[in-house]
Amino acid sequence: MTKPRRAMVLAAGLGVRMKPLTDRNPKPLIEVNGKALIDYALERLAEVGVDRVIVNVHYLADLIERHLAGRSGIVISDERGEILETGGGIVKALPLLGSEPFFLVNADTIWADGTKSNLARLADGFDPDRMDARLLLAPTASLGYSGSGDYAIASDGRLQRRGEARNVPFVYAGAAILSPGLFADAPRGAFPLTRLFNRAEEAGRLHGLKLDGVWMHVGTPAALREAEAALAAHAA
Repeated sequence: MTKPRRAMVLAAGLGVRMKPLTDRNPKPLIEVNGKALIDYALERLAEVGVDRVIVNVHYLADLIERHLAGRSGIVISDERGEILETGGGIVKALPLLGSEPFFLVNADTIWADGTKSNLARLADGFDPDRMDARLLLAPTASLGYSGSGDYAIASDGRLQRRGEARNVPFVYAGAAILSPGLFADAPRGAFPLTRLFNRAEEAGRLHGLKLDGVWMHVGTPAALREAEAALAAHAA
């Protein structure tokens, strides 16, 4: 398929686990090696030709708007008056995203690409006839992550969530391509995006791609320091 020209960056979270760094600064503006987390996401999107990015805001929204002011192609989806969670935030922004598949990137996710852009790889293999979503997946052994994983991946790329399994090999890396069809009959108000991922999985329309490169789970101040060291080492 043609690479999406539109994207959504999720930047409305409260950043609770990153306290005290997020007491006065929203998590998307926390810096890693001198660059705000959200700027890593925006640069990745620009590299694959995205020219319209919807950024949702809630917590310390004024600071994020000020950081993005004057940049072309940025549209703010204002959630100051409500907490919509990931699914509800995207549903609110759907009129701004259009009728074609779009990239989704968490503002606080960060990775170093391998030989090719992982977003380009996501787009190259996305088939809207067979998929409602294609998620970028990182190994559970990734830097800063200590959970049991989110998904196992079949040979045809379809995903199976962890469920009752004790461990699965991969964690959602915070980047995806989504079809607007994923949101058919979606609820209004606040709900997690995983609810729609689960529905797509049951229909056999949730697929995944293994990340090529290094993914960093920047969830705590300690993980932030680890990510800075890992990025410096990768650059070297």
